[in-house]
Amino acid sequence: MLDLDEAASQSVVDEIVAAGGRAIALCASVADEQQVEAAVAKLRNAFGLINVLVNNAAVMPAGRLHETSPADFDRCIAVNLRGAYLVSRAVIPQMIELRQGSIIHMASVTGVIGLPGLAVYSATKGALIALARAMSTDYARLGIRVNTVSPGTIDSPMLHDFLAAQSSPDSLRRAFDEMHPIGRVGTIEEVANVFLFLASDESSFVTGANYQVDGGISVKGEQPQDQK
Repeated sequence: MLDLDEAASQSVVDEIVAAGGRAIALCASVADEQQVEAAVAKLRNAFGLINVLVNNAAVMPAGRLHETSPADFDRCIAVNLRGAYLVSRAVIPQMIELRQGSIIHMASVTGVIGLPGLAVYSATKGALIALARAMSTDYARLGIRVNTVSPGTIDSPMLHDFLAAQSSPDSLRRAFDEMHPIGRVGTIEEVANVFLFLASDESSFVTGANYQVDGGISVKGEQPQDQK
């Protein structure tokens, strides 16, 4: 597991090991080429050739475009988009060697429909969807599948941080629940189940797809208003 937060990464690894699995915690910035290459090399030494990659690293600066600083713009692009590029680039040669692989980018419903106050974040997520489609055509004959998962609002630390920055977090949280036709925000487990499917042989005929795990929000097309 690769994460910039070493303590958080180790905590997850400890849970995996306690459940009988195998995992190691690697600390690196996905936006740094040298750190990524070193981490992927360590992972190969520990477990052999990599055949599944989940690009999940992301930051979510809040604000309309003119309210987003160049520094926040650059960081969002570096982590959300450049990170997926660098890690995929480092892992793909191993998948080519195996003639097998599944790459899954964590996109977002914001890359499909517009949500207020998330301009740059939305741009990176839309780019990941387009990137996966292009990659899927480049690598399909090499046995590598590439897909994206686009969650709606998920009860996650990222959501908690976003709400904390708003003037009326409780009312905005209720608005997020209500805007999903299913009547609530999603859970991390509900999204993880789709990743498990895409990582497994059960999805062997699936590539270039974008799975919208969003409780119907992309169909309904309604959004809460920024509470700032």
